[in-house]
Amino acid sequence: MLTSISLHRLIHLILLSILIVKLVSACSATHDINITSYKQPIENCRTVQHIMGSACIPRNPQRVVILTLDSFANSWALGIQPIAFNYFPRVPIPKYLQGKADRIESIGSYNSPNIEKILRLKPDLIISGSELKGIYKQLSYIAPTVVLNTPPLWTEMLEELAQVLDKQEVGRKLIDRYWKRVEKLKQTLADRCKTMEVSIADISSEYGIGAYGEKHFSWSVLKDIGLQRPKSHNLFYINTLISKEKISDIDGDVLFVVSSEREDDKKTLNKLKQSPLWLHLEVVQQNKVYVVDKHWDNPDIFAINAILDDLEKYLVNGCGQK
Repeated sequence: MLTSISLHRLIHLILLSILIVKLVSACSATHDINITSYKQPIENCRTVQHIMGSACIPRNPQRVVILTLDSFANSWALGIQPIAFNYFPRVPIPKYLQGKADRIESIGSYNSPNIEKILRLKPDLIISGSELKGIYKQLSYIAPTVVLNTPPLWTEMLEELAQVLDKQEVGRKLIDRYWKRVEKLKQTLADRCKTMEVSIADISSEYGIGAYGEKHFSWSVLKDIGLQRPKSHNLFYINTLISKEKISDIDGDVLFVVSSEREDDKKTLNKLKQSPLWLHLEVVQQNKVYVVDKHWDNPDIFAINAILDDLEKYLVNGCGQK
């Protein structure tokens, strides 16, 4: 009797083991299908070289996922509407993108996009920045993936994306329009305005005071127009943090203060404005301080045009006519 029961249990265990193996194999096969099924061979594709190699991308992509905010904005300007993008946590979406971004799927933070969510969206093209090279292989399993370089000039960034999206002509028109605006500004500004020393500083609750140096993209715009920067800015690189005691380094004939609409940033800026060191600045005493939005820190074509809008608003009206 005992031998019969033991044999029965042994057979039961063997059958159960076989069932478990089959279930595990089925789940594994299902996972493999999920991760690779969207990367189907593309007929009549176009090969694009990028910093991680090459990718054969659709000639007319319909479901584009973009993993850099600058390229997200530029893609709209180039006539491509992405289906998803990622963002910096706690950083508000720029005003010029709010109407667009509200209708687009969010796929996590800038440094940690949600791979599973991207997979479910079934993109036919993924565009990533060089900051996410570490997950390139995973992304390329889902869809053809292009990893963009991060060139120093905003024009090169736009041109690179335009080439990937096969929108070179549109990109050239956007840049030509920029140069026409620059030439108009140069003609409108009086000579005394062109020789002004313009300072740019960033005020935030996380980092305090940051001074924009000549390598910051916004300075390329001011340089195109012919505006000067204070000599103290020669010590700054891109965005150099300075202490409150060194605040005189951001003095000038004009000061643009870059700050967001976040309550913490507003409180930080308002507190700084009460400081005797701030009140002692000549630019403050001359009432030539202009608070501008965070587009001064975004090198996309919408932001560039918004910077030109600010320069027209504050400089042309402020010193264009005597």
